[in-house]
Amino acid sequence: MSVLTRIGLAVRTWHRPLLVHATLMFALAAFAAVAVFADDRRLLGEPVWAKPMKFGVAMGVYSLTLAWLLPRLTKGRRTGWWFGTLFAVAGVLDVGAVAWAAAHGTFSHFNRNTDDVARTVQTIFSFGIMPLLVATLVIAILLLVQRTGDAALTRALRAGLGLAFASMVVALWLSTASGKQPRTEVDANGTVVSLGGAHGIGDPDGHGMALTNWSTTGGDLRVPHFVGLHAIQVLLAVTAALSLLAKRGDRAWLRGERARARLVGAAAAGYAGVFAVLSWQAWRGQSVLHPDTATLAAFAAVAVLTVLGAAVAVGRPPSARPGPAAHRTGRPGLAQTGPGR
Repeated sequence: MSVLTRIGLAVRTWHRPLLVHATLMFALAAFAAVAVFADDRRLLGEPVWAKPMKFGVAMGVYSLTLAWLLPRLTKGRRTGWWFGTLFAVAGVLDVGAVAWAAAHGTFSHFNRNTDDVARTVQTIFSFGIMPLLVATLVIAILLLVQRTGDAALTRALRAGLGLAFASMVVALWLSTASGKQPRTEVDANGTVVSLGGAHGIGDPDGHGMALTNWSTTGGDLRVPHFVGLHAIQVLLAVTAALSLLAKRGDRAWLRGERARARLVGAAAAGYAGVFAVLSWQAWRGQSVLHPDTATLAAFAAVAVLTVLGAAVAVGRPPSARPGPAAHRTGRPGLAQTGPGR
């Protein structure tokens, strides 16, 4: 059986609505990537299709992770399936609204105008944003009450979903980042648009970094939002790397499930610390590129505590007792899962 065949069989067990959602997101990202060069219209100095491209990639990666995760649940699988479906539908609506506004050369977020395009986007956001937050919270709670693999994988998933939820809470702050007083900007059509919020603090939109367009002149809450949203992918990568290292002869101490779990816990705590410092930095109106002494000290403290946590994890003697997942499957680190939907 070829590698592609095995991958295809595995993907067939994943959450199908989220797979469809991810496919649509990646298709939008590919279309928008071409449109960035084919369409010369700009908003605040950025191509009008840049935001749909970034949203498509970010939401595609995140929903693909959820599609893989949900069939691994052993408790509340039906609840997880329905909330995963809710996430998929709401995600298509929200990102679709972003693409709709881009196609019309105007702002999607914070747009307070009363034209048809703005009102359509406002209506979709009013119904679509909260389901994303609720679905993520419910799935995170489901992970807290069960194991979805070995201890390291379970810890990575729990911490990753928790940070993703926190990042969505940060996203809710964006609407009040620059106060409640509206401001005006000109869209790609030359139309004056009233904006009721901003991404930045201290400087509403700033002068953005390349590709991300994060502010270089003030605080930008999109930075911690991005970092938190993709915590689960980073922590899963750490877990996979530790599993690969455990197979090497000179890394025998990593074969213990608990040793890997402790290291993943240290990585998760460090990642959460970085997320917290970035949120604090942005809220003080400080650009991520220009940290002051207090911010650097906070990052240094997070780094030191993370290294100490990893050192403690490495220094503790391995446990000889196999985890519950090993008893269920006969193979360390793998939990039985039923067929996906």
